[in-house]
Amino acid sequence: MASLVLDARDFGFIVGTRAALGAGIGLLAAASLSEDRRRIVGTTLVAVGLATTAPAVASVLRGLRRSRRSRAADSGVQYDGRLIGATRFPRKGDDDRW
Repeated sequence: MASLVLDARDFGFIVGTRAALGAGIGLLAAASLSEDRRRIVGTTLVAVGLATTAPAVASVLRGLRRSRRSRAADSGVQYDGRLIGATRFPRKGDDDRW
């Protein structure tokens, strides 16, 4: 199961922008305000929600990377980026073990 690590600021940003998008869509569909005012407010909220989608997705992706790093740190295995793709050459006695 994937885990996601977000600080309170990022979580609040994501929830707030999704709420603005939902409220805008709700206002566009509702009939409680005059049509002109409803269209202006609803379109503005939808535009704000859509404009903030890219930063919200970036924040979630950062949280996923952060959770992967913390999971690797908790496992007791150390991570060294310089060793990615490195070749391990056979040592004397490797054939005897298998």
